[in-house]
Amino acid sequence: MRVLDLSRILAGPWATQALADLGATVIKVERPGAGDDTRGWGPPFLPDGSGDSCYYAAANRNKEAVAIDFSTPAGADLIRRLAGRSDVLVENFRTGTLARHGLDPEGLRAENPALVTCSITGFGQTGPDATRAGYDFLIQGMGGLMALTGEPGGRPLRAGIPVADLATGLYAAISILAAVMHARATGKGQHIDAGLLQAQVAMLANHAAGYLNAGTLPPRSGNAHATVVPYRDFEAKDGTLIVAVGSDSQFAKLCSILGRPDLAHDPRFARNAGRQAARDELEAVLEAEIARWPREALLAAMAQEGVPGGPINDLAQVFADRQVVATGVVEEVGRAGVPVRLVGYPQKLSATPAAVRSPPPRLGEHTRAVLARELGLEAAALDTLEAEGVIFQAREPLGAIMRGAEAGARGARKSPRSRP
Repeated sequence: MRVLDLSRILAGPWATQALADLGATVIKVERPGAGDDTRGWGPPFLPDGSGDSCYYAAANRNKEAVAIDFSTPAGADLIRRLAGRSDVLVENFRTGTLARHGLDPEGLRAENPALVTCSITGFGQTGPDATRAGYDFLIQGMGGLMALTGEPGGRPLRAGIPVADLATGLYAAISILAAVMHARATGKGQHIDAGLLQAQVAMLANHAAGYLNAGTLPPRSGNAHATVVPYRDFEAKDGTLIVAVGSDSQFAKLCSILGRPDLAHDPRFARNAGRQAARDELEAVLEAEIARWPREALLAAMAQEGVPGGPINDLAQVFADRQVVATGVVEEVGRAGVPVRLVGYPQKLSATPAAVRSPPPRLGEHTRAVLARELGLEAAALDTLEAEGVIFQAREPLGAIMRGAEAGARGARKSPRSRP
C-alpha cells in the first residue's frame, strides 16, 4: 500500500505512522523551509544535532520525507502525479485548502478512481464549524472529556497526552484500511471525513450512553470510577497504589487479603450497586485497612489472588518495568549515526509483525530519490525544480559528516591496506 501523507502535527502523522509500521510505503510531503510544525516543538530535541524535536520523532518513523511547495503550479502538479500512483492520500489542512490548488479529492479521483482520500480536521467537513481550526486541547474541552477529568469540585483538566489527536489518528487508520479493502474489491475509492470533535465524542463511551439513555451528567470523580467501586488510588504505608476491582468476586478476594471478609458479606457492599451507593463509607474503611500495608507486599498479595492493582509509575519507572522491557515495546534505530529510541507499534501480529525499519526522516531527506523513483524525473529536471524552490533536498548534516569522517579515520587506522 502506498500512502501520500500531506498531514502534519499529530493526528494525521499518527495515522500514517501506524500504516507505515504495518508495512505501507508512506511518502511524507512537507513545505520546503518550514516542514512539519512539530519539528520545532522542543526541547527536548533528538541527539543527532538535526534540530528535530522528540515530539516530531514520536509520529514519523518509517516514512520517506519529500519537500514540495504545492502552492506553486509545478508543485501541485507533482502532488497530483504522486496521488495518481498512490492508494491513499491523507491531509489535515483546513477545509478547502487543497481545492484551491486543484487537489480536491474528487478531482484526484478523476485521475485515480481507486484513490482513498482522508481529511483530518478539527470539526469535520460539514456543519457550521467546518472551517474552524481545531486543536486537541480545544477538542478535549468541547468534546466533554475535560468535564469528566479532575478532582470532585475542582477545575476541569485536560488529559496529560493529546488523546483527541491520537484517537482520531487511530480511527482514521482503521477507516483507511476498510476503504482500501473496498477499493481493491470494487476499483472505487472514497473520501474519509475524520473530525477530532467527532472522535472525542465517540470516546465518551459509557458516559455518552449514560447521558443519551438515562440523562445522567456524571461529575468529575478524580481517580475514582464513576460506576465501579472500589476502583481508585489508595495510600499504603509507604506509597500510592491502584486498586481496580472489576467484579464482586474480586472484591471478596480483596476483603480476604485485608483481613476483612466481613465487608464482602455485608449486604451493603456485596454487590457493586450497593458499593456505589455506599461509596464514601466503604472507601473510608478500605483506606484505613490499606494504610496498614507496605505497598509492594499488598500488590504481591493482590497479584497472587488475581485482584487487579498496580503502582503509579513515572516515565523512568514505566520504561524500567519488567513487563514493558520483556515485551520489547522500545526499539532503537540509527539516525545520522546516532541511536534514537522509540516506542514501536504496540501490538504483535504473528504472521506480519510491525517493525521500526527507518528513523524519522529529516526534512526533504528523500525528495530527489522519491521523485526519481515514482515519477521518473531525471537529475536535470530535479535540479530545475530545486533551483526554482518548488522542491527541497536535504543534505547530510554537518554532525553526520563529521561522525562519518571520524569513523573512516578509525577504519583507516585499523586496516593494513590503508597504509601508504
